[in-house]
Amino acid sequence: MPAPVPSFEEYVLSLGQLTPHVDPTAVTAESAAIKLASRSLSEIPADELSAEAITAWIEAHPTWVPVLGLTVGLSRERLKNVLRNRFDSSGWTTLARTRGPELVDWFDTEFDLIAALENQRLKTYDFGDILIARAGTRATATRAGVSGRKVEDEIEAIAESLGLPYQTRTRFTGRNGSTAPCDLVVPDTTDAKIVVAAKGFDSTGSKLTDAVREIQEMAAIRKPNQFVMAVIDGIGWKSRIADLRRIHDLWAADEIDGMYTLATLGSFRSNMKEAAQLRGLL
Repeated sequence: MPAPVPSFEEYVLSLGQLTPHVDPTAVTAESAAIKLASRSLSEIPADELSAEAITAWIEAHPTWVPVLGLTVGLSRERLKNVLRNRFDSSGWTTLARTRGPELVDWFDTEFDLIAALENQRLKTYDFGDILIARAGTRATATRAGVSGRKVEDEIEAIAESLGLPYQTRTRFTGRNGSTAPCDLVVPDTTDAKIVVAAKGFDSTGSKLTDAVREIQEMAAIRKPNQFVMAVIDGIGWKSRIADLRRIHDLWAADEIDGMYTLATLGSFRSNMKEAAQLRGLL
């Protein structure tokens, strides 16, 4: 410690893609459930399509409520938000079972659900319609979230493999009782000896700037006996080079003790082990 500091250009070259390409036509458990629910909706006779029929439908299949949301253009996340705003609960399964008529009435009043079902459920769509829907969908958001956790999972696995006590996704206490966020701390938040930031992004946006701010906070409050490390990966950083350079500058100035990608986790493991030994944790 500290680890040798490669040039910024060398670090950028070590960034890798976290999110694998996903075939949009591949069948998943979620897509199969959506198809099953949509088929069930399509089987309701046209002359029987009503608020009462939809109420009976969600009472029989409460987990299928998100399909009604998709019918009127609401993603799962958006559906949760509007349900919480209207019903003080985002639990559509419970709402369907206990307040079915009220839920369907709200869907129809706010989003014209019955008309949307009448217009859409038996319509034939062409390839252009599919691409338009795909362009506006957030269907890959869940996978992106999972990939964002990949870096966190990797550093946690290393801490566990070393037999270190640790806590994840918390805050640690540094100089003068100040605290800062971290994704992993050894051994715990109040007696932090090693703190790690894990920031993996394949997409870009303000969250990358937020990640830089968190690491700057970590560096600003670190005690002399605390090791601060950052594992950063994902091709999203290539669109926020200035943000990535700010973290690299912290490393070059010895304000943090190491900066790694998934490709250099071997060095991260070695440095974490060394830091733990220096602090009597191993």
